[in-house]
Amino acid sequence: MPSVEPFSEVHVSRPGLIVVDVAANDEETALAFQQAVAARWATAVADRITREPGQPGVRLRCYVDLRQALDAQTPETQ
Repeated sequence: MPSVEPFSEVHVSRPGLIVVDVAANDEETALAFQQAVAARWATAVADRITREPGQPGVRLRCYVDLRQALDAQTPETQ
């Protein structure tokens, strides 16, 4: 497994802040996952997708704030 870039301490400085590293077979799958997360929580989306030479698939990183839900309704409350 290739090394993962370190992230800044500020990205996890409070409860509810998370860094999500995504590995997927293709860009479409990685972006679909990111879009699903961004539809639910405040998300700083990846500005690029990377391919590691000699490694399968693609990778992206996004930053999520679970404290900022974008849709308070869940399927159970609709």
